[in-house]
Amino acid sequence: WLLIASQMLAAGARTEAIVETTPTRNYLAALRHLPRALRAADYLRKGIAMTATLRRAGIPWYKGARGLQAIGADRVEALRFTAGGKPHELACKTLLLHQGVVPNVQISRSLRLDHDWDAMQRAWRPRLDVWGETALPGIFVAGDGGGIVGAKASAIQGRLAGLRAIDAPAGEAAPLRRALSRELAIRPFLDRLYRPAWEFLAPADGTIVCRCEEVLAGQIRDHVRIGCLGPNQAKAYSRAGMGPCQGRMCGLTVSEIIAEARGVSPGEVGYYRIRTPIKPVTLGELASLAEED
Repeated sequence: WLLIASQMLAAGARTEAIVETTPTRNYLAALRHLPRALRAADYLRKGIAMTATLRRAGIPWYKGARGLQAIGADRVEALRFTAGGKPHELACKTLLLHQGVVPNVQISRSLRLDHDWDAMQRAWRPRLDVWGETALPGIFVAGDGGGIVGAKASAIQGRLAGLRAIDAPAGEAAPLRRALSRELAIRPFLDRLYRPAWEFLAPADGTIVCRCEEVLAGQIRDHVRIGCLGPNQAKAYSRAGMGPCQGRMCGLTVSEIIAEARGVSPGEVGYYRIRTPIKPVTLGELASLAEED
């Protein structure tokens, strides 16, 4: 979000405020990862520089915000929240929300690959070897699809996968692995610092979780009380995850809510079974496909 805010400022867009939801305790928890993060000092300098630029611009900045509510009838008209122990309401025409980046695992899950729950990034990632190869020979995952690593690390992972694909001598990978280690040094610091507050991972009962089918968080919790064990079973109760997006938007949240209600890890709860198409397509797009003999 620092990058987006900086780019908007550079483009001349008017920003009414930055409302940061990072809990204060995250800063303290991230400190133990700082020594390792110094290996990737360029990222730290970039973040500090962007923060300083936004501060100089005089944009109001609220920290530790909680209880965000978008206010409006047909469109957003204001943002209501609490910060510093005080209630705030800011008039706005556009509200941009960001609670972190997670891997897109639609394709890897459709291949029935094994996935592991990443408790730090609060997301699923496909199980890979040191080359990025999956349990299916010849199928590789490089970059953020295998866990959030950033643009530079993604490119390095792609090169490693390429070396493995052509069966290159192992020695050729050594400099790439050293470079990858440097790029990944900052990830524990960033993952811990910007870990979303619990209220965003498993929102309050009145929050719409599945926008396609208009299913509330409270409904998911009700399903658990009467025996629902996981996201796929929840479909039978409420159609959550069965709309046009096929769970791409709500999947992680539904897993988090069910895990919270059951008192277990999302890794035990599981995730939606993926149904094709991977991305929504229109009838026109289907009709325009060339027919094969």
